[in-house]
Amino acid sequence: MKKIRVGIIGGAGYTGGELIRILINHPHADIKFVHSKSNSGKNLYDVHSDLLGETDMKFSAEWNDKIDTMFLCVGHGEAKKFFEENKIADHIRVIDLSQDFRISSSKQTINGKQVVYGLPELNRDQIREASHIANPGCFATAIQLGLLPLAKAGLLPEVYTTGITGSTGAGQGLSPTTHFSWRSNNIQAYKTLSHQHVKEIHQSLHQLQNSFPLSIDDEKGLSFIPWRGDFTRGIFISSLLDSPAKIEVITKMYEEYYQDHPFTFVSKDSIFLKQVVNTNKCVIQLEKIGSKLVIHSVIDNLVKGASGQAIQNMNLMFGLDECAGLKLKANFF
Repeated sequence: MKKIRVGIIGGAGYTGGELIRILINHPHADIKFVHSKSNSGKNLYDVHSDLLGETDMKFSAEWNDKIDTMFLCVGHGEAKKFFEENKIADHIRVIDLSQDFRISSSKQTINGKQVVYGLPELNRDQIREASHIANPGCFATAIQLGLLPLAKAGLLPEVYTTGITGSTGAGQGLSPTTHFSWRSNNIQAYKTLSHQHVKEIHQSLHQLQNSFPLSIDDEKGLSFIPWRGDFTRGIFISSLLDSPAKIEVITKMYEEYYQDHPFTFVSKDSIFLKQVVNTNKCVIQLEKIGSKLVIHSVIDNLVKGASGQAIQNMNLMFGLDECAGLKLKANFF
């Protein structure tokens, strides 16, 4: 089988590094260039030292259209700017990891082609036919996967969610809250009720359940408090809501929804981050006390929450096994 020719724009950050790490061992992908003007001429392993011995490729200051798919790992706001300044050949399929095209993606276009929101557990059929994908946010992925089955059944009421993420969720650039001396033995709530991922969560849940508010200004939607955690990778989400249904009924609903989705699992045991770190998995646990239902969900923010999901989307777009290149074992110990 002819390999997919891949180009990466913005390959020096965490998501770019994860894409390279997974794609160099992907059975059907061939990386043609990794673009980074600031690192042009350097070996990839000069920036991503974990790639030493894995590849001798160098960063490029230029990019070309002799590829089949392009991954955009640029900062938020930079993707739209990139498309304004560059003409992308019609044959190239684009997977954008920024947030620029996630909201109202059905109405947004790149080079006149519709953008599809790239959550496979929600839009797998549309992704298969897409030319341009808006890859979901990391918090958004973890929260949505915990709520989609209820939304599909029309049983999703007002939701209260907390979630904690590792330091890599803030990107590679240093800030006061990403330094080791600040993160160590420390946690902090941030962007309380105002995190940017809430908009795309509302959009997806409304897609499945019309009665769930599309606007984040509706007080009967999702209220989210994110936390910065004292670890590097992973997201742990807990969503609280009212539900009259029995736990056995809800569990069956979740198992049936995800039975054909190879990366999302429902556990009857307590879940934890080490089950998913370094993998493209999402693991979900359900707990019910009286009328209160709690849905826990865990992912690796850089894999299922970013680069792994982007490669999952690539696999779907090119008719490959959805799991190709993504059978990764968790860093359990």
